[in-house]
Amino acid sequence: MDAPAVQYTTTSDGASIAWGEAGQGPALLYLGATPFTHVQELFAIFEGFFEALARSFRVITFDARGTGMSERDVADVSTATLLMDAEAVIDAAKLERFVVLADMGHLALSTALQLAAAHPERVTHLALESPYQSMRELVDTPYGRVGAMLAEADWGVYVQTLLRVLAGFDDAPWLDPMAKAMSGWVEPSVGRQYVRVRDATDVGELLAGVRQPTLVMRLEPTHVPARSCQRIAAKIPGAQFRQYTDPDFKQLAELVCAFVLESSPAPSAAAPVSSAFRTVLFTDIVGHTEMMQRLGDAKGRGVLREHERITRETLKQHAGAEVKTMGDGFMASFGTVTQAMDCAIALQRAFAAFELPDDRRLTTDDRHLHVRVGLNAGEPIEEDGDIFGSTVILASRIAAKAGAGEILIPEPLRHLLSGKSYVYADRGETMLKGFEDAVRLYEVRWRP
Repeated sequence: MDAPAVQYTTTSDGASIAWGEAGQGPALLYLGATPFTHVQELFAIFEGFFEALARSFRVITFDARGTGMSERDVADVSTATLLMDAEAVIDAAKLERFVVLADMGHLALSTALQLAAAHPERVTHLALESPYQSMRELVDTPYGRVGAMLAEADWGVYVQTLLRVLAGFDDAPWLDPMAKAMSGWVEPSVGRQYVRVRDATDVGELLAGVRQPTLVMRLEPTHVPARSCQRIAAKIPGAQFRQYTDPDFKQLAELVCAFVLESSPAPSAAAPVSSAFRTVLFTDIVGHTEMMQRLGDAKGRGVLREHERITRETLKQHAGAEVKTMGDGFMASFGTVTQAMDCAIALQRAFAAFELPDDRRLTTDDRHLHVRVGLNAGEPIEEDGDIFGSTVILASRIAAKAGAGEILIPEPLRHLLSGKSYVYADRGETMLKGFEDAVRLYEVRWRP
């Protein structure tokens, strides 16, 4: 099949990301083994695999910053930048609902799990190829014993040795063209950064929170022990495990297609329809990652439990329905705009009054929970007990623009509150990801 035409999008922090698409059907976001990806050349090397995928899906793939055809001159890379790169492509491709396939790469796995947690209303299924929780799982393999050291010592030798020896693909038909091509897909300095990020990443905390139907697969042979893949499957609620042998990866595509078809609900006689008019509210803890680093896992989880308790109690008091929690935030819906606004203000007051126990690692300001809130109103799409669509996505985008302790709403929602005694500050027009027209936002002022 022909390689996809290359398109470009820009991340929230200004990086230029190359992406492409092929096929028709339900959307599937393909996450390759960063840093060894190339939007066009991978299609030529694994033509049969991508052909099989494109027969059933609209396949979207991209190169992370610093790799392939994306911007190569980058200062830093991390799991956070990988998520930003993926989100920029998701918005550019206008994906509202999509499957995520993480293909044999620990950083691809991390990005897939982050997407599932950050966008539960959009990610429908996860398919994970040869995953492992951290490099500790691979300490007794050649890949784990010498991979990182070889990458630091001689990047060129590492690249040539990776597939032939460390990863165990010594006789695969695609090995020679892949080994030859991938040496030019990333600069050594950036490649080493990605290897360091890979070796420092442990996805354990993300596994239990996965709510999407998940398929864990393992190619035989591969450098990842079967026990590691099975542990991943055991830690994800309801996950299935499949092991297969196929040097061309066509069976991988078939497994993913069959899994998505089998685990998706049968289509109803009528298409999903708009639900009743609702106001959608999103919350998010500002500085959650930094807080967890300062407090440590045990204390940090204790703070999150308090955050969950406060939010759920306040939702109940204002007739709000919890749709889902994303770990450090909530999505909720309300029957009236006034209920949602009163709840948002009550939430900010409750969090302002909450104070963390005295801890020498925290400044006075750090001892309070700082939460941002965004709202939007409309008729979201309801399906399988969830709500989604542009109403929900816009509410999420608005929340992301809010600062600590702020409540933001769009102009139409302010008009719906006409005659109420709320105080507003005009924040002007702003462009939000995935929306062509600028949105005028207002901050809702409140007092403790």
